Amino acid sequence: MSKIYDNILDTIGNTPLVRLNGLTEGLQAEVLVKIESFNPANS
Repeated sequence: MSKIYDNILDTIGNTPLVRLNGLTEGLQAEVLVKIESFNPANS
C-alpha cells in the first residue's frame, strides 16, 4: 500500500531504492538503483 503524504514537500528525500539482485549474482557487490520517477519533479 502506498503512503499518503500531507503535502508535496513531505516526498522530498524519500526516493525509493531497488536492489538489482540478478545483476550481482555470484559477486561480492550490491547494486542499488534510485527510482527517480517517484519524485515529484522526476529529478
